[in-house]
Amino acid sequence: MTRLKDFISILRPQQWYKNLIVFMALIYSGNMFHISYLNDTIIGFVCLCLVSSSGYIINDLLDIRYDRQHLEKSKRPIASGRIGRPAALVCAGVLLVLGMLFAFNLDPRFAVLAGLLFLLTLAYSAFIKNTLFLDILLIAVNFVIRAVSGAYIISVYVSPWLVMCPFFLSLFLSAGKRMAESNISAGFRPVLKLYTREITSTMMIITTTLLIMVYSLYTIEVNARLMLTLPVVLYGVFLYFYLAHTNEKAARYPHLLLKNPRMVAALFLWLAMTVVIVYWRPLF
Repeated sequence: MTRLKDFISILRPQQWYKNLIVFMALIYSGNMFHISYLNDTIIGFVCLCLVSSSGYIINDLLDIRYDRQHLEKSKRPIASGRIGRPAALVCAGVLLVLGMLFAFNLDPRFAVLAGLLFLLTLAYSAFIKNTLFLDILLIAVNFVIRAVSGAYIISVYVSPWLVMCPFFLSLFLSAGKRMAESNISAGFRPVLKLYTREITSTMMIITTTLLIMVYSLYTIEVNARLMLTLPVVLYGVFLYFYLAHTNEKAARYPHLLLKNPRMVAALFLWLAMTVVIVYWRPLF
């Protein structure tokens, strides 16, 4: 039972929330209740989770020496030695093959983007994660790949907003994460020493401004009624801004935001309002 738990742990299911952005094209294109499109997007989400988990395992293998010195990461199954390198490598290979097979069966264009996501994740793990600014920019590009792949699954137009909104959202989250990490992990990842509090604070201000501006322009141009969601979006953005500046653990591990009642309430309200505005046409 413990070994099964360890294998599930190295998949990092808590990170799968990033792949939920594949549903963005489905929701905003007005096809959320199109059963065939919904099923295909769910399959696409699973594919991205499998491919992402394969990348996470390889990242853990590459970082094993550093993780063993880290206060928190040293407890991970691979770093602690509970799962050996050969077993971890086989697991990564199986996940990648399964993910890509399902992806090609879904749509060749989607499969290309899934493969690109994996390759960029490898590049990040191998050397880009230690390059100032380029690390968070690559993470943002991966968010865009996930969003665009969702449009390819259901063959809808790839809007510029589908590129810009995920890009700046990722930069915003990454800037906050770097701010929180610089105080905890700087000794284990030298690049984090370069992300001083002054730099990350300025980055957060810039990315917050860009994110709010892009989302506001999107609501004005695409569906003006979505402007009603702006107060909720601003609340969520400001809340994360506060958590990052107060060094909350949720800023270092964004998936923990789902345990924050206020953030969960904001996300649920935003999603509910978006669905009502986009789909409940008699009211609007």
